[in-house]
Amino acid sequence: MELIRPLYFVKEEDIIKWRDKNSLEFIECACKFTEDYANKKKSSKREEIKALIKKLCEDYENVDVNIFNSVQNVNLDTIISYHKNGETHHFLDNYKL
Repeated sequence: MELIRPLYFVKEEDIIKWRDKNSLEFIECACKFTEDYANKKKSSKREEIKALIKKLCEDYENVDVNIFNSVQNVNLDTIISYHKNGETHHFLDNYKL
């Protein structure tokens, strides 16, 4: 399975402008979390991360793009461990202990 994020590079502000220009309303999820979040009873990790990335963008140009690109530039020889086809692979597997 391949994870596809086709709207990743579309800025949220642009989506909101498009929504407003077309007089659209986004539907809310019917789960308990959404209800609590809307009533400010809980904070969202997604909102926390968005705020963090926004803050980082003030100091580092293109940090959001660099974060996204980092998941595409993985060298498995430098990863401590990873899962593939239901198996865990560890860098120590390549050494006799």
